[in-house]
Amino acid sequence: MPHVGGHTELLQGVDSPTAWRAAVLLLVCLQLHRPSPVHAAVSSSRGSYRAGGCICAADIFSCTALALRHVPGEMPVSTVTLDLSHNHITQLEDGAFQGLLQLETLRLSHNQLTAIMPGAFRNSSGARLRNMDLSSNHLCVLEEHYFQELSGLEELLLFNNRISRVEGRPLAGLTNLRKAYLSHNRLTDFPFFSIQKHSHPHLSLLDLSSNRLSKLPLEDILALPHSLQKGLYLHNNSLWCECPMYSLFRSWEQQEFESLLFFRQEHVCLVYGNPRGTVRFLQHGRYLEKCNLSAVTQKSSVTVTAGKALLLHCATSLSGHAVTFLWVSPSLESVLPPGNNGSLKMFSNGSLEIMAAREKDTGIYWCLAEDRQHRRNDTWEVNVTVLADPNDPQEPFNTGFTTLLGCVVSLVLVLMYLYLTPCRCPPCLKAPPPATATPSLGNEAGGGSVQSSILTPTPPASTEGPGRKVSTNKHVVFLEPIREQQNGKLRAGPGHLGPGLLLGAEQQPRHRAGETDSIMSVFSDTPIMLP
Repeated sequence: MPHVGGHTELLQGVDSPTAWRAAVLLLVCLQLHRPSPVHAAVSSSRGSYRAGGCICAADIFSCTALALRHVPGEMPVSTVTLDLSHNHITQLEDGAFQGLLQLETLRLSHNQLTAIMPGAFRNSSGARLRNMDLSSNHLCVLEEHYFQELSGLEELLLFNNRISRVEGRPLAGLTNLRKAYLSHNRLTDFPFFSIQKHSHPHLSLLDLSSNRLSKLPLEDILALPHSLQKGLYLHNNSLWCECPMYSLFRSWEQQEFESLLFFRQEHVCLVYGNPRGTVRFLQHGRYLEKCNLSAVTQKSSVTVTAGKALLLHCATSLSGHAVTFLWVSPSLESVLPPGNNGSLKMFSNGSLEIMAAREKDTGIYWCLAEDRQHRRNDTWEVNVTVLADPNDPQEPFNTGFTTLLGCVVSLVLVLMYLYLTPCRCPPCLKAPPPATATPSLGNEAGGGSVQSSILTPTPPASTEGPGRKVSTNKHVVFLEPIREQQNGKLRAGPGHLGPGLLLGAEQQPRHRAGETDSIMSVFSDTPIMLP
């Protein structure tokens, strides 16, 4: 027999197959916790030992009350039941249970868990995990991804946490779920609509007791499978005393549902929503015993335009002088005759008038009618929707209309800039007197005669052929600068005032520099009209 860690005596006397399997598991656990000091107390029939504070017995690995802050990094891969309760673990990291392909039961109660990271159960048993205990932790939100990888989960314990909100449908993928415990939390509502017969065919117990539920979505609850209604626990909540709620529980009591028979005294409701007005309505049903049990819900819906008045009627089955009425606004404000704050007016017949509807008045108005003489009660709900006034001058511009208006204004400004900008006309020029040709050098005389012919007001001889009249119409010409070359250099011809303009030597006027520049800029590339 080989010597393993100085424990050769552990395998002596082992003959049965069960003992051999226990011995092999023991060797695995010993190798896993080799760095830690081992104090082994071994039984050949059970194969248990204690190492580093954790206990490994058969397929159970227990590390309870060791002040652990994280899930242990190394655990036996053959673990079926993992107990990490009564520690200081704050969150389950990604891949925290990687390699535990045989895991079926996970106990994490009495820790300080605040979150479960995505992928916490990746590469673990996944669908093999059957039971999970997360009770007595610090979870505040039940997020949708928490149990996505645990399709085989059958029992989920989440009681005694701080859960106040359920996001999305966290139980949607748990098709094998049978029992879910969410009592002793801070829930104000629950997505009952996410639980259907086809999505949770095996769910038979849902414990939502000792929470802060004030109103129940009765239509969604009645749509639950009948097997789940029998195991729905809603006692010790902050339910308002309403006839529809009372009718629901009274019908469950008549069907002898265990949730009503075992917790009869714990079913309470608040009169007018006041915590001091607590009534055990199943044990002392005089307050609600005259409710109309044939109607579970009584409600209507109305719409009104902002700024207009709206009259709401308390359409209950009670009538008479002994009937008193109470309205509760969406802001949970109680309204009694004659009204309050100048915005709500209540009449003695139970009608409620909204003087000038505002958008913040949208919501559910609840009316409670009480007949003290015959000890009867009835309720009525009105869902009010306030629509914005389309003719309100203070209503802000529509975004699309504002964009279109901006485009039109921009286009008008561009057109005004292009066509209505005043032109800067050049200074008027006097027609120059006719220049007398003087003998000069050939090149200079030739250039001067050409320009004289261009600027002369006298029409030239007709060259258009016989029988045609000389044209007296005006012509548009472009004057180009005339340069001459003398001794290989360019120079302006004599008598030039500017580029392309030639005057007689004896008629050259004197202009200011600014005026000359203006004339030069005009005649350089601007067409002029000649007679």
